[in-house]
Amino acid sequence: MIITIEEAIIATGLKPASWAYAEAFIDEDEVLRAARTRAAEVSAVPVGSGAGAALRFVAGLISAKNVVEIGTGCGISGLWLMRGMRPDGVLTTVDIEAEHQRFAKVAFNEAGVAPQRVRLIPGSALEVLPRLTDGHYDLVFCDGDKLEYPQYLEQAVRLLRSGGVVAFDNSLWHDKVADPSVKDPETLAIRETLSTVRDSDSLLALLLPVGDGLLLAQKR
Repeated sequence: MIITIEEAIIATGLKPASWAYAEAFIDEDEVLRAARTRAAEVSAVPVGSGAGAALRFVAGLISAKNVVEIGTGCGISGLWLMRGMRPDGVLTTVDIEAEHQRFAKVAFNEAGVAPQRVRLIPGSALEVLPRLTDGHYDLVFCDGDKLEYPQYLEQAVRLLRSGGVVAFDNSLWHDKVADPSVKDPETLAIRETLSTVRDSDSLLALLLPVGDGLLLAQKR
């Protein structure tokens, strides 16, 4: 069943101000704010603070050591992830935009992240992911090309250990996913991903209305 944001607000009793309050509940520090400024300069759209905090929480909850990120952006989601990961954890982050990764490296340096904790891999995710080791990763975060979300899911299931988590940003896609009249290719790809995750016997799913929607699924 598909419900609108307005119906969800009525069902929960929450008002828009409460949604906004929850989104900003965990404040961002100067390093993250500087990274957002750089992201705006190159029109990179990062995760919101609500989604970032959720990623940090999940990484900490599962004591993530090995994490894959699809879509480095300018390092904002990477910083959130590493703040939840184990101190010896390694983030493998993939992006087709070299300039975005250059800015991400600046953010990681400003945050005092040790160089050995980050593997920055330039290139197409669907070319890089097949080269990564099966069952080796605790968490896979997807924030790349929306048309490729179904393929990211397939790769993530292969890469994750049992109990590992895959996360997809933009899973509500600017309110388009909840509107059945919207049928552009990106929206259809996201809907397909949501349906596959929801209907899978091997995945335990949760869709959070933070930021632009954050889909989480744990591999059983």
